[in-house]
Amino acid sequence: MPKADKQKRLDQIKADILSQNICPDLAQEATQLVFGDGNPDADIVFIGEAPGKNEDEQGLPFVGAAGKFLNEMLAMIGMERQDIYITTIVKYRPPNNRDPFPDEKAAFLPFLRSQLEVIKPKLVAPLGRHSMGVLLPPELRISECHGQPKRYKGQVYLPLFHPAAALYNGGMRQTLIDDFAKIPAVLKATSNT
Repeated sequence: MPKADKQKRLDQIKADILSQNICPDLAQEATQLVFGDGNPDADIVFIGEAPGKNEDEQGLPFVGAAGKFLNEMLAMIGMERQDIYITTIVKYRPPNNRDPFPDEKAAFLPFLRSQLEVIKPKLVAPLGRHSMGVLLPPELRISECHGQPKRYKGQVYLPLFHPAAALYNGGMRQTLIDDFAKIPAVLKATSNT
């Protein structure tokens, strides 16, 4: 599918979320919907849990401190934001940055799946336990499987710690950098299958 057509399909998914009034309580508290950003033809899609304060203000995912760290790690593997696609499960900022509730994640999951169907990435990188928990079997623990590629229901996943975790825990920063460094090899391996 041509890139322009993919973008049109993504714009339609965004419009559907708004017209179907998904999670009206969250929408009422938030400034705006934060749908996703990046290349609709990306080989890799990063998925966080929900927008934070900066994301809510700017309408783009991962633009705060965690986003800056993500950009640094992308640069380390020779990629930029325009090479990837980045989104979140829940598309509105939960009040006071609380964790998204299970019903909120469930309400947005079909739209996230639609985004992935349009983009058709070779690799999906869930960032943190919330996004990993909705995309991969619940028995998996991020502390045990981070940085290890998993094939599940025909899609390759590379669970990663959330970049925000590294901001609060210096020891995790190097772990995340090391896991990120595996992305080019994993992408190459998925291209050969």
